[in-house]
Amino acid sequence: MKLSLKPLLRHACCACLALTCLLPCPTWAQKAPAPLFRDPITDGAADPVCVWNRKEKCWWILYTQRRSNAESANVAYCHGNRIGIAQSDDNGASWYYRGTLDLEFEHGHNTFWAPEVVYDRGVYHLFVAYIRGVRNNWTGQASLVHYTSRDLWKWKYRGRLDLGSDRVIDITVFKKPEGGWRAWYKDEKQGSNTCMADSRNLSKWERPRIAIPGVSCEGPKVFRFKDYYWLLADEWRGLRLYRSADLEHWEQQGILLSEGSQRPDDGTRGCHCDVIVTGEQAYVVYFTHPGSAEKHESLAPGNIPYAHRRSSLQCAELLFRNGTLETDRSDGFRFFLPAQD
Repeated sequence: MKLSLKPLLRHACCACLALTCLLPCPTWAQKAPAPLFRDPITDGAADPVCVWNRKEKCWWILYTQRRSNAESANVAYCHGNRIGIAQSDDNGASWYYRGTLDLEFEHGHNTFWAPEVVYDRGVYHLFVAYIRGVRNNWTGQASLVHYTSRDLWKWKYRGRLDLGSDRVIDITVFKKPEGGWRAWYKDEKQGSNTCMADSRNLSKWERPRIAIPGVSCEGPKVFRFKDYYWLLADEWRGLRLYRSADLEHWEQQGILLSEGSQRPDDGTRGCHCDVIVTGEQAYVVYFTHPGSAEKHESLAPGNIPYAHRRSSLQCAELLFRNGTLETDRSDGFRFFLPAQD
C-alpha cells in the first residue's frame, strides 16, 4: 500500500506554525509599539520617566496624567493632574495602565507634574513639580517636592526643595562620578533657563545657579552614553541636545524630534522626554500632541479642542554618530528593555 506524505507534512507545518505563535518574540525582533502608551482614563500621558520596579520585576513609566478628556477652560486640563503609572511585563513590548500614585500632602485637589525617580541604597526618591489647587492658566507658585519609597507604591513626603524660587518645575537628577548628586530644572524666574543645584543626600540642595544661560526651555534630562554626558531639553520645537565631558560645561548640539514620523500618533514634534540607556542602546521616551498638526475650530470660547489636548507616549532610538546623537523614529529599530539589578 502506498502512503502519501502530504497530509503528514501539512499537519506538521500547522503544528509548527501554532507553536511559533505561542513562543515569545525573540529579543532581536522586538519593536517598540506606536504609540508606546496611551492613557485609557484621561488620554493625557505626558512628561514620562522610566523606572525598573525591583519588587515587582517589571518596567514602569510614571507620567503626568493630564485631564485631556475634561472639557474645561484654557489649560485647566493641565492642572489637577495626578502621576499615572504604565507597566510592561514583557521588556517594553506592551504597556498597560496600573493607576496613579497617592502623593497628596495637604488638603484639596492639587496639581502634580513631571516626575523624576532615582534609586539609591534600597530607596526610591521621587521628585515632582507641585502647584496648590487647579487653575486654568499658567500661574501659581510652583515648587519641587521630594518623596521616598521602598516599593514605588507607598510614598513618604519629605518636603519642598529650597531652590530660592517659587516657580521651579521639571527636575532631572544625576549621580556625580565623584559622589553626591546634581539636579537640573526649569526656573521661570530665571527666564525659564535651565538651572542646577547640588546635594550630598538628595534632601538638602545647595548652590542653585544657571546651568545653560540664555536659552528658554523646559523638561531637561541628563544621562550618560558613549563616554559623554548629554542633556536634552524641550524648546517647544523639538528637543535641544547638549554634550558635556564634566557635567559643568555644555556644548550645544542639534535639535532632535523636530519632525514627525509616519507611525500612529507620532506625526508631530517630540516633547518633554526621558532616556533609557541599556548597554550599547539608548532610547528616548517622549510625548506628542497627535492632533496639533491639524487645524481645528474651538469647541467653545476658551476651550482648547480635544484633538489638541490629548497626548501619547512614544519611543525612538538614539544613535551615536560623528560625536553626537541622532534619532530613529521609524518602525525598524529594535526595542528591548532588559531586567535591571
